[in-house]
Amino acid sequence: MTFDINAPILFVLAGIIIAAVLAQSVYFLVKAWRRAAAIGMDMAKLKRIARTAAVFTIAPAVAIVISVIALAKDLGLPLPWLRLSVVGSMSYETIAATNAESAMGLVFGQVSSLTASQYVTIVSVMTVSIMVGIWLVPLIGKKLQTGLISLENRDKKWSDIFSSAMFIGMISAFLGYVFCDFSTVFSGNLSGLIPPLVMLVSALVMCLCGIAVKKIQKPWISDYALPISLVVGMASAIPITALLH
Repeated sequence: MTFDINAPILFVLAGIIIAAVLAQSVYFLVKAWRRAAAIGMDMAKLKRIARTAAVFTIAPAVAIVISVIALAKDLGLPLPWLRLSVVGSMSYETIAATNAESAMGLVFGQVSSLTASQYVTIVSVMTVSIMVGIWLVPLIGKKLQTGLISLENRDKKWSDIFSSAMFIGMISAFLGYVFCDFSTVFSGNLSGLIPPLVMLVSALVMCLCGIAVKKIQKPWISDYALPISLVVGMASAIPITALLH
């Protein structure tokens, strides 16, 4: 029997897990709401906060939908839907899936079908790898936070430098992925320019959103800057790829 990456059973399994996560969210929301009422918080203010929070979840939701669509060609809908609904992110999931496919001799974005064993391998790489962060935080999170607070109390300047260095290190890991094929340019293959150029377009769009927030005083633009830059960046990949191939 041919394996189907969009088999109904996969939708059912993903739906059960996502429903459990949603149930937890609703449970704690109800508990928090009742607790707020019990301690006498202003209910009108709580309702206003809830409405505002609901509206501003649209922006990250758009980015998630775009990510699901981008991954769906290779992996089907159930797996990206599950991963990005729970603990996944576009940057991580794409890199994990690409690395897993590369190890099996496949090219991300050019996969027409997967066998069951290939699918399980990709799922394992995407799932097991990201679980490191889940169990690592309870083990070292408190010690790390205590160390950072101690460093800040001793020397705030060096504390800021250390925090910035860690953030830049994290960004550098993703930049390495963007520029990993850049050397092909020197052998006449311009396809290595595609990821850097797409990143540049997305960065420019993000900068324009920042300028717009400052110039026209519309703070809501910052909440939609990420999905806007994602959409424009992905759209720019089409003409850039056509031009350089």
